[in-house]
Amino acid sequence: MPRPAYSSPAVHPLHLADVVYPEGHPRYGETGPVFAFLVAHPDGSVLVDTGIGPPHELIDRLYKPVRYPLEEALAGIGLAPADVRLIINTHLHFDHCGGNQFFPGRPILVQRREHESSGAPGYTLPDWVDFPGANYQLLDGDGDLLPGLRVVATRHTPGHQSVVVDTDNGAIVIAGQATETAAEFEAEQEDSSILKLKSFRPVRVLFSHDFATWPQGLASAQL
Repeated sequence: MPRPAYSSPAVHPLHLADVVYPEGHPRYGETGPVFAFLVAHPDGSVLVDTGIGPPHELIDRLYKPVRYPLEEALAGIGLAPADVRLIINTHLHFDHCGGNQFFPGRPILVQRREHESSGAPGYTLPDWVDFPGANYQLLDGDGDLLPGLRVVATRHTPGHQSVVVDTDNGAIVIAGQATETAAEFEAEQEDSSILKLKSFRPVRVLFSHDFATWPQGLASAQL
């Protein structure tokens, strides 16, 4: 029997929080979004990052987050947490791994260097990384995960990774925090990891902390 034709993935941005950047941050005083991304892949739903976790005294005092529950964001695209096959963390800062704890037993793919770095004092919230049932699968650099889905090591933290999704419209790059904004991505002409992402000739690049995408002009329904 012939193998069924491959079906193209789709990417859904999930707006999970707004935060106020604290003193010492380059965007001090600004309010910015926190996004995760759901890749609707024919082999199963893949969640890229999980946002900010439950209320936490330090995080709430410094960042004043307004949370939008992950469960509701998934419901908005017709899914539930149980539908998520695996998770990819771009990195393990608190605003990218806070919801990992709601997926005990589910594979969580992260770069080995990132997982090792996460134990450093002040790097993240340890309880949001190491929780009962945590099932981390450690990666070493670039690699294909599923047909049309790959991770690419990029800058920001020692083990930051971005995600490239092949769709019928072309490559969609989930940059994570490889750059903070679409404008920075546009302007960057020297950093090797950003040039690597640009080499995929993406039709759209999505960012963890920017409503804007790169380039302009592709309707969100086409993601």
